[in-house]
Amino acid sequence: MPKKVVRESVALYDAKTPLSALVDRAAAGEEIVIMKSGYPMARLVPMEDTRYLLIPGQGRGLWKVTRTCDEPLPDSVLD
Repeated sequence: MPKKVVRESVALYDAKTPLSALVDRAAAGEEIVIMKSGYPMARLVPMEDTRYLLIPGQGRGLWKVTRTCDEPLPDSVLD
């Protein structure tokens, strides 16, 4: 059975001040729809995966920087 989603609509003007509280509620599992002029414009939903996409040191040893990396480029490349 699909998960039941409860949505609350909030006007953009009314969402400005309590935005931090709305984000906390979305992180807790609620779905909040931001409305502008009566039309839905955006959804605040909880993140499903909060792991970092990049892991520090993950590419260590995969490439090397040579001693000549600071030298000017040859004229053939600059043309």
